[in-house]
Amino acid sequence: MELRDRNFLDELVFQASRSSGPGGQNVNKVSSKVELRFKISESAFLSDDEKAIIFKKLINKINKVGELVLIAQTDRSQLKNKEKVISKFILLLERALTPQKKRVQTKPTKASVERRLETKRVQAKLKAERRDLTD
Repeated sequence: MELRDRNFLDELVFQASRSSGPGGQNVNKVSSKVELRFKISESAFLSDDEKAIIFKKLINKINKVGELVLIAQTDRSQLKNKEKVISKFILLLERALTPQKKRVQTKPTKASVERRLETKRVQAKLKAERRDLTD
């Protein structure tokens, strides 16, 4: 099941507070900053393996209680900030749960090895000539 198809909205907890972002005098009166909290361990939409991966990869965004905490405060509107924080949440989970490709080890080509050795020879020759001049 794809991550975007799962309905996490029931498990998300939102909290609004005063933003430090744009808004002029409005900033002191309106709570436009939105904080999203998601208890990973209690999620019914994630498997145990997915939970373990999320805990491992997003350790810096998870508090001591085991909640994933995200904040959005760029817009003046609470609704827009809520939409942004939800899309940020989905994107973060998708990135965390996308398996990393294994690096295939390759050997340097014969030509690249020869080029490297040639540049080393040229550099050594330059330094040797410099030594001869100072002696």
